[in-house]
Amino acid sequence: QVQLVESGGGLVQAGGSLRLSCAASGRTFSSYAMGWFRQAPGKEREVVAAMDWSGLITYYADSVKGRFTISRDNAKNTVFLQMNSLKPEDTAVYYCAAEQRAGLITRRKEYEYWGQGTQVTVSS
Repeated sequence: QVQLVESGGGLVQAGGSLRLSCAASGRTFSSYAMGWFRQAPGKEREVVAAMDWSGLITYYADSVKGRFTISRDNAKNTVFLQMNSLKPEDTAVYYCAAEQRAGLITRRKEYEYWGQGTQVTVSS
């Protein structure tokens, strides 16, 4: 089992940047596929970015390609989401998710473990 704690959210102006972190408990973090999701008010939770256990395979939603970067530090049991050129439509609660499985996972229902979320608000 793994516990996830996100941090790094906040209020930022359009065009600004934020770096989200997700700290994971447990000694087998390196065997987990990781993902970042977001949920805006009245909308379904959607995938933003995902990474396989090795960090070599990544996925980005079209809406964030070229602006967001997912990375992980297995030695520190942490996954990051660097968000640049933020837009008001990026406003949402951001969640990290983990699943102990090889490969890349982009579907919400395939993740077993979730953090509590961190609010990101982008003002225009």
